[in-house]
Amino acid sequence: MTSQADNPAASPPVMQQTSPGIAAKFAEFGPAYRWFAVATAMLGSLATLLPATVINVAIPEIMGAYGIGQDQAQWLATGFLAASTITMLANAWMVHAFGVRFTFVAAIACFSVGSIGGLVAPSIDMLIFVRVFQGAAAGLITPLSMLIMFQVFPPDQRGRAMGIFSMGVVMAPALGPSLGGLIIDALSWRYIFFLELPLSFVAIALGTLFLTERETDGPRDSFDWTGLALVSIFVTTILVGLTEGQDRGWHENFVMFCLITSGVSLAAFIWWELVVEKPLLHLRLFMIKGYAPAAAVTFVFGAGLYGSTYLAPLFLQTVQGSTALSAGLLLMPAGFTMAVVFPISGAMADKVSPRRPIMIGVAIFALSCALLTNVDVNTPFLVMTIWVIIGRIGLGMVMPSIQAASLARLPLHLISQGSGANNFVRQMGGAFGINLTAIFLAQRTQFFSDGLTASQTADNTATMELLDIVAGLLANAGLPELTQSAVAYGFLGQMVYFKAYMLAFRDSFYLLTWVFVLTLIPAFLIGKDRPAPIEAIPNKSPAAAK
Repeated sequence: MTSQADNPAASPPVMQQTSPGIAAKFAEFGPAYRWFAVATAMLGSLATLLPATVINVAIPEIMGAYGIGQDQAQWLATGFLAASTITMLANAWMVHAFGVRFTFVAAIACFSVGSIGGLVAPSIDMLIFVRVFQGAAAGLITPLSMLIMFQVFPPDQRGRAMGIFSMGVVMAPALGPSLGGLIIDALSWRYIFFLELPLSFVAIALGTLFLTERETDGPRDSFDWTGLALVSIFVTTILVGLTEGQDRGWHENFVMFCLITSGVSLAAFIWWELVVEKPLLHLRLFMIKGYAPAAAVTFVFGAGLYGSTYLAPLFLQTVQGSTALSAGLLLMPAGFTMAVVFPISGAMADKVSPRRPIMIGVAIFALSCALLTNVDVNTPFLVMTIWVIIGRIGLGMVMPSIQAASLARLPLHLISQGSGANNFVRQMGGAFGINLTAIFLAQRTQFFSDGLTASQTADNTATMELLDIVAGLLANAGLPELTQSAVAYGFLGQMVYFKAYMLAFRDSFYLLTWVFVLTLIPAFLIGKDRPAPIEAIPNKSPAAAK
């Protein structure tokens, strides 16, 4: 027996909340259309999100192939996230101007072209450009997939929709690093760019068949090119300024120029979006009760998800000497755990106050990061996997509830704006999470390295015993006395560096712990009441309306 919720013809509320194009698709394919649309949205998300995490296990290989350091290699992840963050804001205009089908298919096609470019990139600069290009295409897909889910599910099942959508989102970080590690160990890091191509081709076929065309025949709205330029300048200059400040020093002219430019462009962007007739980012969304604290939690969620996904595989490969496959397998059980938690927390979001599962989830992830502060070179793989799984349980409780809490209050015509804003905030958090954790890791490594080096003196009994032991082993191997001393001191220097590096990883997880503890404050401010849809928000800003 078909339930009313699954039968659009028998459920007027569903039809009232959907667009004419969606209603026509339900009439064409019947109740099964909902799941056709869900499969299309999830496959598109999976295809474009795979490279966002699979690159993390390839970073050590890429560093060796191009002879670069971690500070430059992290742009492979940060550049992707930064570009996707910017283009997410163009999603609402693209959907209105060209329709869901065209936007989806065009973005996937551009992403596939970027994958082919990554396979043949001759230099690190070209590879970073390819990643930025892919990120720009991927930025259109995630909010578009969320919009599709909201269109085919009625308001009282949108928590469930977010749970299903989140399963698709999490499959990428669950499968990507493991598959990437397997490919890297068996073939080469370049072949990781083949992973998403089969999924992309299938997603294009499904999108052509099941997604809707442009809903209106009227003229297209003007695009906020000024807003896009300002937010692009802000994101680029703040990330470059933070990275170069670590390398060159914070008082260098170029670094100061970047940081000042980022502040000015952010202020100009906020002012412009408040006065322009058709804003790129609907800032008045943040005036809705509960939306601003939900956005703060979303930002930290992105920072924690991408920051921890960046740190954990890097620790296994650089400190413990694990293979790329082992580093990828660390995240697979955690990802599948999130996939199990998402539908449960999504169902909870439809029935209880979102504040409760959000606060519980934030606290659980903070506990996971606190446990990871104990990592060292001898930490068993299974123990570290369990610690990561605990964190993913917490994140699995947060995402569906935070999405339902922020979007449930919006009228249908602002769902696209709201989903774009949510994903913009989350991806911005992810870009900052990777960038700042990489900077913090480098700073703490230098700090501990200086401290440990200063203690390696003739008065340090343990140091002198180690040098004698190494020199004795080298003497037995037949090395000259002068060579023995040089090699022994070189070995000591490596030990000091790796000890400092390990301690820096601990401090990085400690930082994430406190960030999530402090996030309990905005999580509490979301409110205990279940969100109810508001009637409307004007499309034009008050200043523009005048």
